[in-house]
Amino acid sequence: MPHETPLISTIVAGFVLAFVLGAIANRFKLPPLVGYLVAGVLVGPHTPGYVADQKLAPELAEIGVILLMFGVGLHFSLKDLLSVRGVAVPGAVAQMTFATLLGWALGVGLGWSHGGGLVFGLALSVASTVVLLKALQERRLVESERGRIAVGWLIVEDLAMVLALVLIPAVSNIASGDGAAAAVYGDPFAALLARGFGVELNIWGIIGLTLAKVAAFVALMLIVGRRVIPWVLHRIAHTGSRELFRLGVLAIALGVAFGAAKLFGVSLALGAFFAGMILSESELSHSAAQESLPLRDAFSVLFFVSVGMLFDPAILVRDPLPVLATFAIIVVGKSIAAFLIVIAFRRTTGTALTISASLAQIGEFSFILAELGVGLNLLPEEGRDLILAGALMSIVFNPIMFMLMDRLKPRLEGRIGRASPKPAVAAAAKPAAKEAPKPAAVEAEPA
Repeated sequence: MPHETPLISTIVAGFVLAFVLGAIANRFKLPPLVGYLVAGVLVGPHTPGYVADQKLAPELAEIGVILLMFGVGLHFSLKDLLSVRGVAVPGAVAQMTFATLLGWALGVGLGWSHGGGLVFGLALSVASTVVLLKALQERRLVESERGRIAVGWLIVEDLAMVLALVLIPAVSNIASGDGAAAAVYGDPFAALLARGFGVELNIWGIIGLTLAKVAAFVALMLIVGRRVIPWVLHRIAHTGSRELFRLGVLAIALGVAFGAAKLFGVSLALGAFFAGMILSESELSHSAAQESLPLRDAFSVLFFVSVGMLFDPAILVRDPLPVLATFAIIVVGKSIAAFLIVIAFRRTTGTALTISASLAQIGEFSFILAELGVGLNLLPEEGRDLILAGALMSIVFNPIMFMLMDRLKPRLEGRIGRASPKPAVAAAAKPAAKEAPKPAAVEAEPA
């Protein structure tokens, strides 16, 4: 029997260290994810001792992202998503633009190229799926209005990143005068057109192709998936086998996510979300959510471990001022922008503060963009290190952001005058509340 088992050793080291350090963090009244991140640093290549497999850990973490987004989709409906499009779409675009400009300015100030600054800014503009959803789930906000806005905002960011991951290589190669390379490197369909039919797409052709593929995926899920996915799960449920039902749920989540990524160029997380959203229309959605919950929690831990593995603590001493500037853009710049945008759309102060705190971190897409930028010689390695440092620090600081927002809420409500939405309606509803009282969390949530 072979003794080289990188997969087993990576899983064991990740789970055991995450459990031990997570328990220690919890003992000192810190979020357990702080312990998970420290566990990643300890098994990473930048600290002495055992080094986990750096290729396997992110792939295992991606499973957690897929299952987490699938679970969120199970609690969502298309109606919920469309109900917040008026805030989520323009809000996400405006906030990402502002954060990208701040990152670009910092990159140019550090002597990087404009392309490197742009990649750096984009990496700082997009929030982590896992961190945002974990924060909302811990506070039971996923199904609230503010939770729907945050998730809708996240979906728009994911779509923007799908487009950016295709366009950045294309723009980079076109700028260097290599149009064919842009088609081949940027998109497999564009490569097929270039090699098989001699058609070389320009930048607008690649944008159109990417948007067409995303639209085709959404249409397929709404037209075909809406019928097929619930039907398949119902057939499995009728067998009476809980084991087979659990396996079917996982097969749908992972299979749709993987197929969406390979065939349509959609991110794994986005594909899983749509699979869950389609399944949410079935009466089996609650059972599917319960069956996938243990694996969702387990693999999301590996996400934080994989983030810690990428972090080099030496950068805190080597480049303290750029690290602080990066951290300020993520936590302060993005939060202020999100707060002002939500308030501008006449939402409550509580909603604006929740969105601000939720988005004050970066994660998986940021790492992908950083690696892409370095691979294309747009972003220097220093930029990748700053992105990783900013990610780790912002993820650790995120629970504190929610605490700060809770303390700021009474003061800001008094100044802005949005203490509670529709006070007249709330007052009129008091007599009915005596007959059928609602939970406090529901009463406090804006309509």
